[in-house]
Amino acid sequence: MRPDVKDRFGLGAACGDYAVAGVAGGLAQMARRTLTLLGLVLLVLLVVKRPPAASAKGALIVGIALAVWGLTRAWRVVSARFGLRRCYLFVGGVVVTDLFGRPRGVVAWSEVTSLNVLVSGSLLLAFHRFEVRRRGARRPLAFLALGMRPALAEPLMARAAANGVGR
Repeated sequence: MRPDVKDRFGLGAACGDYAVAGVAGGLAQMARRTLTLLGLVLLVLLVVKRPPAASAKGALIVGIALAVWGLTRAWRVVSARFGLRRCYLFVGGVVVTDLFGRPRGVVAWSEVTSLNVLVSGSLLLAFHRFEVRRRGARRPLAFLALGMRPALAEPLMARAAANGVGR
C-alpha cells in the first residue's frame, strides 16, 4: 500500500488494497476477450481450410494472443506496484485512486448511506460495479472490479456490513 494513501486520511487501520477499473478497463477486458475469441476462430479455420502458409499465419495469431496476454499481466504488476486504479479498504472508510495513483474518492463509513452492487457476467464482459452513496454528495463514488469473483467483493461488503451500511 502506498504510504501517502495509508497515512493521509485518518481512516484507521488498513484492511487491504484491491484492483479496480473504470469504463476503459471494462472495454479493454471486452476487447481482449473478443480478440481471443476471434483468434481461436481463425486458428480453427486455418486447421480446417489449410490455406498456403497456414503455419506462418497460425504463428502470427498465436504471437498476437501471447503479446496481449503478456501486456495484460505486465499492466497488473505495474498498476499494483505504483498504486494505480486501486481501492484501499480501511476500518474507517474507503479510498479509490485514479489512473495516476491520486485519490479519486475518499469516503468514511460514517458518511455512507448505501452500497449498491451491480453484477454482470457474460462471455465477453464480467464485472462487479460498486456505488458508494454518501450523505450530502450528488454523485456516488462508483468503480468496477473486473471478473466473475473479484477479490474486492467480499471484503468490501463485509466491511460495509460491519459498519452498519445496508445494500
